[in-house]
Amino acid sequence: MSIRVVTVFGGTGFLGRRVVRHLREHEFSVRIASRHPDRSRKLFGCDDPCLQSVEADIRDERRVADVLAGTHAAVNAVSLYVERGQETFHSVHVEAAKRVAVQAHRVGVERLAHVSGLGADVASPSLYIRKRGEGELAVKAAFTDVILFRPAVMFGPDDAFLTTILELLRRLPIYPMFGRGRTRLQPAYVEDVAEAIARALQRTQTHAITFECGGPCVYSYEELLSALARKADLKRILIPLPFAAWWALAWTAELLPNPPVTRNQVELMQVDNVCSPGVPGFAELGISPHSVENMLEQTLRSR
Repeated sequence: MSIRVVTVFGGTGFLGRRVVRHLREHEFSVRIASRHPDRSRKLFGCDDPCLQSVEADIRDERRVADVLAGTHAAVNAVSLYVERGQETFHSVHVEAAKRVAVQAHRVGVERLAHVSGLGADVASPSLYIRKRGEGELAVKAAFTDVILFRPAVMFGPDDAFLTTILELLRRLPIYPMFGRGRTRLQPAYVEDVAEAIARALQRTQTHAITFECGGPCVYSYEELLSALARKADLKRILIPLPFAAWWALAWTAELLPNPPVTRNQVELMQVDNVCSPGVPGFAELGISPHSVENMLEQTLRSR
């Protein structure tokens, strides 16, 4: 059997590097397309002949086509959470996403997995969510059999969500919540999402499908904070803080190189982030997702 090559855009990111590893476990050969190939070589080494790090800027149409040529499938795991200069939600989640899909179709790539986000909606008041929705439409128009993934907020070692919350819970005896803490969340373990992408590319079906990937439990934000504090053996007072106050704080924080909170995050925390009833997800791919509590317990035991 010939080796199937998968090109991964965003292969050095939080999700992307896990996708690379899971693809290799499923015996795919992987081409990691990155603006900084040295970074992927540091992550994965140079010993695996079925791992190739290549330089490619997702903004460069010709280069995108070059790295896609000769591959069986492609994964677009590129994401942006803070706009900087020319890197905007529109340029990354719409224009670049469309560019990958157009070129994948043009050079004959058989399968395309596009990572979007839960709740992606062109009518959303949130710029981030709206651009995710516009990106999905652009990708579908260019590559009709695309496999769309909409993960919930993801957690895992070195994440930007639960790890940050846990560190703040350790430091702050009184913890300010987003609003009244009622926003519902369904956190997904990043390794489960990566495995889902690998399994989807292994399937023989080639028709378009959307997977919504959420964890086994739905929490209110307050419930999630309480669960994290309890597992870490911390007694904390949770207090509501109006979203208007968070917005002002985020606007100021975004002047920093690595802002602790952004306006995008504040917007996202005003909308429930849970899977839609009846939409395929982990179960259809034979995956039993890990819960926040179980994975946190393992993390705390390993320290």
